[in-house]
Amino acid sequence: MAFEPSQRLVKALGEAYGETVAADWLGGLPSLTQEALERRELACERIMAPGGRSSVVVLVRRPDGTQAALKLVPAEARPDRERAALAHWNGWGAVRLADDLAEPGALLLERLHCEVSLRSLPEPKALLEAAGTVRKLWVEPAEGHPFETVARRTERQSAPMCEAPAELMPLVDAALAARAELVASSPELLLLHGNFRQGKVLGGDRAPWLAVGPDPLVGERAYDLARLVRDRIDDQIATAAGAPATRRRVNRLADSLDVDRERLHGWTLFRAVESGTRALAAGRRQDGEMLLEFASWL
Repeated sequence: MAFEPSQRLVKALGEAYGETVAADWLGGLPSLTQEALERRELACERIMAPGGRSSVVVLVRRPDGTQAALKLVPAEARPDRERAALAHWNGWGAVRLADDLAEPGALLLERLHCEVSLRSLPEPKALLEAAGTVRKLWVEPAEGHPFETVARRTERQSAPMCEAPAELMPLVDAALAARAELVASSPELLLLHGNFRQGKVLGGDRAPWLAVGPDPLVGERAYDLARLVRDRIDDQIATAAGAPATRRRVNRLADSLDVDRERLHGWTLFRAVESGTRALAAGRRQDGEMLLEFASWL
């Protein structure tokens, strides 16, 4: 099965896992896809384009004629953890697994309206729907779960931040200090989406909106909510009232989901600085500068 991966997928995989790993996975993707289709007796309709930044999604039909989506993911992205999280949620607030075949690198999911995400809604409505969706995902993890903790993930992310240019170190130091204080007093250990934002919530049939693409871990709700705070960051940067508007957004989201304002503020700072310094290191200068400007408002 031959197809051309999007350039954003090629770049994102190279940045995340290295160019060699990315090239090897992409090179074997046609055969991996064909094998997954044949094993499940699926008929391919089309490949989603441009698709995700770390996966390929193929829209398919099952032998009984029902629609589904086949998601192909590199092993480095830990699809086993995504499967475990989706199985635990069992369709509550998130896309549902369409089979229980634990095939490495392939997930068969219920078909959602792939072209319709919360980003298609006006901002106030999108935030309201996002809050209602993410609330459902915050549940106790299963005993013996495979997920890493917020403390462990952010510890790994902290070391590269220290290699940022000298002029950024005051902001980096503030983010690292906030993280140290937060992990020292984490109030809860819940299953989190890990990468929750408006673009990760798609329209569905059995529910209006369902989350997709988790990068699951366990920890506090404020960490999960922090990524949502900076959604549509380009719009926020463009407004004259960016800084006060951002702080109001933190408070509004925290209050709507009964999350401590200061903890959400701290995790929003850390995640923005971490993402910003990582973008700069990868050569995505515009993204990095925008994220760091956002972080400076907090």
